[in-house]
Amino acid sequence: MSANERLFALVASVIGEPAARWVETHVEVPAGLSAFPFSETVVHRAWLAEALNLCLFHKLVEAVPIGRTYVEEQRTKGRQVVFDHGAIRTVDWPDNGALPRGRQAFARLLEPLGFADVRTYPLTRLKMTGYAYRQMDLPEDIAQFFVSELHPGRFSEGFQLAVSRVVGDSRDPLDASHKAILDTLWRQRRCNFAEARHLLPALYRAFDRQHGVVREQDYDLLREESVEMAWISTEGNMFNHLTDRVADLQAVVDEQNAKGRPMKASIEVSASGRVMQTAYRAVQVQRDFVDVGGRAVQREVPGSFVEFIQREIDPDDARLDLNFDSGNAQGIFKMTAGKQG
Repeated sequence: MSANERLFALVASVIGEPAARWVETHVEVPAGLSAFPFSETVVHRAWLAEALNLCLFHKLVEAVPIGRTYVEEQRTKGRQVVFDHGAIRTVDWPDNGALPRGRQAFARLLEPLGFADVRTYPLTRLKMTGYAYRQMDLPEDIAQFFVSELHPGRFSEGFQLAVSRVVGDSRDPLDASHKAILDTLWRQRRCNFAEARHLLPALYRAFDRQHGVVREQDYDLLREESVEMAWISTEGNMFNHLTDRVADLQAVVDEQNAKGRPMKASIEVSASGRVMQTAYRAVQVQRDFVDVGGRAVQREVPGSFVEFIQREIDPDDARLDLNFDSGNAQGIFKMTAGKQG
C-alpha cells in the first residue's frame, strides 16, 4: 500500500469509503508529504494533520451544499481545490464545562500535529482575537487553522451569564487515551498507524458543538450583543468556513456572480495588498432550541460557508504570503451574521 493509499484508508476510517474517494478526487494532496514517513509502524505528524484536514473539509461541504457544488464544478474543469485554511470560533471563558477555555481546546491537539501559533490578529470590533496556526513541516501546503476567541468579559453581565448557561455543560471529546497519543506526537513527531486510527475520530469530533441545546431566550440575548457568540451557541466549534486558494479571485467572483450564487458584495484586500478574500454567504440551517415553556422548537439560523482566497508572493522573502489580515477577517465574519446582519 502506498503512502497516499494509506492516507485515504485513514480518512475512510472516519468518514467512510465513498466520502474518502470523493475527497481524493476533489482536493489536492500536497506532494511534499512524500518526504515524511507513513507506514504501519510510523505515521509522521504531517500525514495525520493532512488526514484531519481532509476529514474536516468533507464535513464542511456536507454542511454547505453549495460548497460541494462549487468543488465538483472545479473538478469538471480539471482542477482540484487547494485547501488554504479552515476557521473555528471558541469562547475565552472559565465556565466552559469539561472543555479547556478558548483556543486552548484546540492548541492541545493542533500543536502535536505540527501547527504553531504564528501570529495574533486583534478583531477589536467583534471583541474577539484571532490566532493563525500554521503547520511547520509544510507551511505553504497543509491548510492553516484560523482560531478565534470571543471574550465574554468585554460584554454585559447578562451576556456573560447567558454564555455560562450555554457552554457551561461542554464535554471534552478527548479521553486519556487520546491525550496520551497526542503526547507521543508532541515528543516524537510520530505515532503508529493503530494510534493514528484511534486518535483521528476524536480529533474530528472536537470540531463540533460540545454543549447542549440552547434556550431561545439565551440565543436572542446573545445575538443582541454578538452575532458571533449566537453562532457559537448553535454551531459550537464547527468549521465556520473553509477556503479554496485560487489563482485569480476576480475571475472566480465573476463566474460565481454570473451563476447567481449568494456571494459577498465585495472583495476584502489586506493592508499589504497581497491577500484578497471573498466568500459565499452562510447557508441557513434548522437548529433545535428550548422555548420559554421548556418545549423543543426549531429555528432557522446561519450556518457555515465557503471562502475564496488569492495569495501573492511577499517580495521580502520571495515566498507566498501566508498571513491573514484583521480587517479581512472581520469583513468575512459578517457572512454568518444572518438576515439581520
